Amino acid sequence: MDKEQVLLIEQRDSVEWVTLNRPQAGNALNDSLVDSLVSYFEGLREREEVRVVVLKANGKHFCAGLDMSGDAFAEKERIPRTAWTLQRRIARIYVAMRKCPQPIIALVQGAACGGGFSLALASDIRIAGESAKMNAAYIKIGFSGCDMGSSYFLPRLVGTSVASELLMTGRFIHAPRALAVNLVSEMVPDSGLEQAAQSYIDDMMTTSPMGLRLTKDALNLSVDASSLEAAMAVEDRHQSLLSFTEDVKEAGLAFFEKRKPDYCDR
Repeated sequence: MDKEQVLLIEQRDSVEWVTLNRPQAGNALNDSLVDSLVSYFEGLREREEVRVVVLKANGKHFCAGLDMSGDAFAEKERIPRTAWTLQRRIARIYVAMRKCPQPIIALVQGAACGGGFSLALASDIRIAGESAKMNAAYIKIGFSGCDMGSSYFLPRLVGTSVASELLMTGRFIHAPRALAVNLVSEMVPDSGLEQAAQSYIDDMMTTSPMGLRLTKDALNLSVDASSLEAAMAVEDRHQSLLSFTEDVKEAGLAFFEKRKPDYCDR
């Protein structure tokens, strides 16, 4: 862990609360934070004891994007190879977020810009504080508005019209409109973000661990499925596999006995 502790991880039972911890820099993505996020999310695949991840931030802003100050990501010479290496290094964060089997709940307050916007987009559920404002900042500094998965995530969340508007203009979308276009699930006072997340966590904890993991897996595969039949083929395999687990038997018994299930797959 970096001496600055740019990423704080708190385990509460089977939920990990992951906090971006560079508040003095708007939680902008510097070298250390990028490496910490890549390491954390890539490592989740093998950590079945973690069932849900909550991604949040200390300070006023969620994440101001790439840290452009000082010598952050400084390169002695800018050539295609070094630019490509840097680009792919940061991109690993968002790929890892989608590949990890745990649902990710993002709690967004203040600014979520550029790569910070994509942290929210790559999460499974987004809850916005009233101060939240998000934008694809890349186009404001001479680059394409399509970066760090924004051209993939955003149209699937809000449709191509709103996605085109946001990606082509770099305009901010504020919390009320983000809620109206279904970019976020809920808008709450900034002080109520953790409490809002807890209700989703509570519901997820009533599901079987394997069932929850395979739900994220099926959603990831089905969003790009070529047909209804292709999507249902994934569902059929998952349901058939789950039917052999002890947790399915326990869930059924708990339902009839009107109690919480006690799952063995934790």
